[in-house]
Amino acid sequence: MPGKAVSGRVEGALVAVGSPSCAAASGAAQEGEGKTAVIVTRDGALLGIVAMRDEPRADAAEGIAALRRLGVGAVMLTGDNPRTGAAIAGALGLDVKASLLPDDKLREIAARAATGPVVMVGDRINDAPALAAATAGIAMGGGTDVALESADAALMRERVRGVAELVELSRATLANVKGNVAIAVGLKFVFLVTTVTGTTGLWLAILADTGATVLVTLNALRLLAWKPSQ
Repeated sequence: MPGKAVSGRVEGALVAVGSPSCAAASGAAQEGEGKTAVIVTRDGALLGIVAMRDEPRADAAEGIAALRRLGVGAVMLTGDNPRTGAAIAGALGLDVKASLLPDDKLREIAARAATGPVVMVGDRINDAPALAAATAGIAMGGGTDVALESADAALMRERVRGVAELVELSRATLANVKGNVAIAVGLKFVFLVTTVTGTTGLWLAILADTGATVLVTLNALRLLAWKPSQ
C-alpha cells in the first residue's frame, strides 16, 4: 500500500507493518525524538511499535554551515512525518518539507526551479526522479545505482561537506572560463585593431594569437592546484 504499509499472510493471520495513522497517540513520543514509528498489527490487533531513525551524517551540520557561508540556502525534503523531519532538521539548522512522496518532491523541485537554479542531493531510489528534474543532481557515492545514474555528479568521499566544495569548484571553474574568454578575445581585438591601423605587423598578430592560446591554457591549468577555501 504505497506510502502507508506493507502486509502479508503469516501463519494464516494478516500481518501489517506501516504508518501509525491508526494509532497516532502510541507513536507520538518516538516521532518527537526524530524517530519514525512503525505500527505492527495482526488481524487488526496491535502487536507493537518499532521506532527507527536515520542519523545525520557526521559532517552534515558542518556541510550545511559551509553552504550557508557560500550564500546557498538548503531545505530537507523527506518522506518522514513532520515531527520526525522537524527533529532532525532542527538539529542541523535546516528548513524541512515532510511527508513527501516522490511526486511531491518533484513538485517542490519544480516550484523552486521557477525562481532560480536548484541542486538536489540524494542517495535513495525515491530520490532519483527529483535528482533528474533538478538543475543539477548530486548523488552520494554510496547511494543506490538508480540515484547515481539519475544524477549529474557524484560525491565519492561520502561527505556532505563535499557539496559545498563542489559549489566552490564550480564557481572557480566558471570564473576561469570567463577569464580565458576575456584574455583570448581581448588580445585578438587589440591586435586586430593595431594590425588594421598599421601599428603592428601581421607576424606580431600571429604570434599574439598563439600567445593567447598559451595564456588561456596556463590559466586553465591553475585549477589543478585548486583547494577548498574553508
